[in-house]
Amino acid sequence: MIDLRLILKLDAVVTGVNGIAYLALANPLEDLLGVAPELTRPIGAFLVLFAAAVWLVATRPVVPRLGVADIAAANALWAAGSVVFAVIGASSPTTIGTVWIVMQALVVAAFAALQALAMRSGGAVSVPLRPNSSAISS
Repeated sequence: MIDLRLILKLDAVVTGVNGIAYLALANPLEDLLGVAPELTRPIGAFLVLFAAAVWLVATRPVVPRLGVADIAAANALWAAGSVVFAVIGASSPTTIGTVWIVMQALVVAAFAALQALAMRSGGAVSVPLRPNSSAISS
């Protein structure tokens, strides 16, 4: 049984940490990744907001199916977009930057796949927040 709440919370934490790093370390990351702070800062801000939204969905008394479907779709789009970004060399990332972009795309794609799998398998959540409440709503 896939613990959907755990997958969502892990997604939120990984995404949030990544976003905070992009915001707080934009200048040093430019040297390492080859991506300008003018790009990493707005991406970081978006990631922090997205992480908060994912955490909110994960901690609802009843996990909304539509919210999880939207998160999984957004993750899939992010992963695909990241691969395209790396392949076309947008923003001229360094070799390390290109590897980082592809690696984070794989992590995000894994979150999307696990979220979609949990939804297909009935959105199983091993630990509901409240006793006697269903874990997933329509």
